[in-house]
Amino acid sequence: MLIEDPPRGVPLSLGTGEFFQLLRDREPRTRADLVAITGQARSTIATRIDALMSTGLIGPAGMAGSTGGRRPATFAFQPGARVVLAVDLGATHARLAVTDLASTVLAASDEPFSIAAGPDVVLPWVARAGRDLLAAAGRDAGDLAGIGIGLPGPVEHSTGRPINPPIMPGWDDADVPGVLGAEFGVAVLVDNDVNIMALGEHRTAWPDVSDLLLVKISTGIGAGIIADGALRRGAQGAAGDVGHMSVPGADHVPCRCGNTGCLEAVASGQAVAAALTAQGLDATDGAGVVALVRARGSAASQAVRQAGRDIGGVLASCVSMLNPSVIVIGGVVADAGEHLIAGIREAVYRRSLPLATQHLRIVTSRARDGAGVLGASAMAVDHVLSPAAIDALTA
Repeated sequence: MLIEDPPRGVPLSLGTGEFFQLLRDREPRTRADLVAITGQARSTIATRIDALMSTGLIGPAGMAGSTGGRRPATFAFQPGARVVLAVDLGATHARLAVTDLASTVLAASDEPFSIAAGPDVVLPWVARAGRDLLAAAGRDAGDLAGIGIGLPGPVEHSTGRPINPPIMPGWDDADVPGVLGAEFGVAVLVDNDVNIMALGEHRTAWPDVSDLLLVKISTGIGAGIIADGALRRGAQGAAGDVGHMSVPGADHVPCRCGNTGCLEAVASGQAVAAALTAQGLDATDGAGVVALVRARGSAASQAVRQAGRDIGGVLASCVSMLNPSVIVIGGVVADAGEHLIAGIREAVYRRSLPLATQHLRIVTSRARDGAGVLGASAMAVDHVLSPAAIDALTA
């Protein structure tokens, strides 16, 4: 959270944590600048600066230009003071990164890994891989400020526990923050993988867009919602579950959630792969579907375009409800390119009101595979640099 500069001369009542938010833009400022911005006394500003410098979060940033006397010193945020561990776990992959407090990646790894192995296997592996990655970045656990982790299933964000995740056997109510928090002694933030992808895509590729919908199309289908510039999780963290919205005319197709006719059951990478396999083509998953499309297979291209139409039909309802200015398509099936996007655009523009689509852009992800870890990093950074956390750190 950044605080906009108020009109000059208007005092701000800022504790150290709120005061620090003024400096998160990394712009060097003098004491006089900060006095003018906040309206607080010079002695108060000096106390705030001393408290933050003692943590290493701000430091000297050179000298400002002279106005006739001695050049004043400037101070700025030092994002390298601490690091966070960002973890993006998918159904069949594990991506980890160590980043600084500006979410700049210092070291990263990407490995095949099965979430179905269960928390007793996966979480100790994450801890070991995280320590190895800290070492690769030239840091240690003492430099770690927090951990952000994304999981491929529903998560109660307030507790960080997975709730009945359909592709994560053994994970229901697993205490992910407790296990990793005990291992590293830092705060652990957990969310579902689509939410952290939306956060990563928004922060890195669309920071000036206030309303964005990210749709991940892979083994399943889900959406992350950015509204008024912030990630929206809903009352229990279940917002954006578009994969289990119904598709007209698909009532006969069973879904793994127990219902029939869900979007995921007819248009996910797994569903399209199954349909192509039934036609005698070699496609075991979404990546196989993409490979067939790239090989100029007409059946695969037609199947992906139809999946796009089905997805677009559901997204048209989301456009009417949320009125985003950008819809970002991510996940492995997004690599099928224009065949998928064309189908989505066709249905969205046909079924939505002109006002809602007047400036709507439907695009593939810019952050691509990195969206998840960048979002996990941003989630952890936002927590450890929040006003309350800074107040506690400097108390």
